Amino acid sequence: MKRSGVADLKLHPGRAPHWLVKRMMPMASALCEFIVDEYGTTELLKRLADPIYFQALSNVLGFDWDSSGSTTVTCGVLASVLNLETHGVVGLGGKGTASTRTPEQLRALEDYGLDGGRLADVSRLVAKVDNAAIQDGYQLYQHVFFVDTDENWTVVQQGMNGESGDARRYHWCSNQVTNFVEEPHSGIVSGEIAKSVLDMTASESVDCRNVSVDIVKDGPVRVRRMFENLKPYGHTTLVPWIEDDGHVKQLPTYKVIPRRMDWEAVRRAYEIQPSGYQELLGIRGIGPATVRGLALISEMIYGAPPSWSDPVRMTFAFGGKDGVPFPVPRKNYDEAIAFMEQALQEAKLGRRDKIVALRRLRKFAPPVLRSA
Repeated sequence: MKRSGVADLKLHPGRAPHWLVKRMMPMASALCEFIVDEYGTTELLKRLADPIYFQALSNVLGFDWDSSGSTTVTCGVLASVLNLETHGVVGLGGKGTASTRTPEQLRALEDYGLDGGRLADVSRLVAKVDNAAIQDGYQLYQHVFFVDTDENWTVVQQGMNGESGDARRYHWCSNQVTNFVEEPHSGIVSGEIAKSVLDMTASESVDCRNVSVDIVKDGPVRVRRMFENLKPYGHTTLVPWIEDDGHVKQLPTYKVIPRRMDWEAVRRAYEIQPSGYQELLGIRGIGPATVRGLALISEMIYGAPPSWSDPVRMTFAFGGKDGVPFPVPRKNYDEAIAFMEQALQEAKLGRRDKIVALRRLRKFAPPVLRSA
């Protein structure tokens, strides 16, 4: 599955001005109403799950492309205006503590005949994947769950890197997810491509995922013994070890061993005997440290390494930033802009609002784009 999108999303302090949010709401409602009337709810969800279309919508509503607020405020505005009666779609969750209430809000949708319990499980699993299975240095602080009356859904969540001040946005879409723990994203947008990221969702990590499941089935005593035998670079007991070709291979310094694992969670996993990695990840207490510890045991002892490559695969290439590969082709921008232009022209908006929004939209595509 394609992973797309890198743009500089600097975290900006403060709140969006009240007057701007007030203007955003009727425009967002009108645009979404047109898309649903013309193409259906699944099309709206698909557009929100696409980083380029999402960014175009944020620009139309009044945000610069490089603002982290384009995620939090745009999602907040959409969650405020969308409702099942008018749009057939609702947005739940939010930023900070509001994000933790998402499962509860989803369960309340049972009053509308939806399977709120199942949707709540999806919400928790999506957050767990981006927080634990992908360890890229970004701590999640926003989680918004969009769902229609047929239980199709899109999730947009964002994390913060405390050191760089950058934000990273993760997009999911139910119609594009075939496996929650293997290449599940419809897009990931970030301020930079990291040099080393533990990505247990990569297709290259399939053996490591399977071995991690097998490891916990051996019981916490054996897992603890293997974990305590792991030594960082320079304190070698198991490494360096000899490969088949006779060359010595040492554990690189960036593969940091966690200080501790949640042994209660490991014991719980042993009792449950998970059938696969998705079930393992869903067990209470299986967090980043335990995921990382199991991955290192899998790599160092069983020879089944995970992927250490950042899952971001394409860039918006704004301003011709050096050292960032895989720009988004011009065609993708053109399609997003054309779609938003049509939506603006057909939406129930005043003439002046349309003119201003169209001007903002035409600033969306950067002046210089490298070819893909």
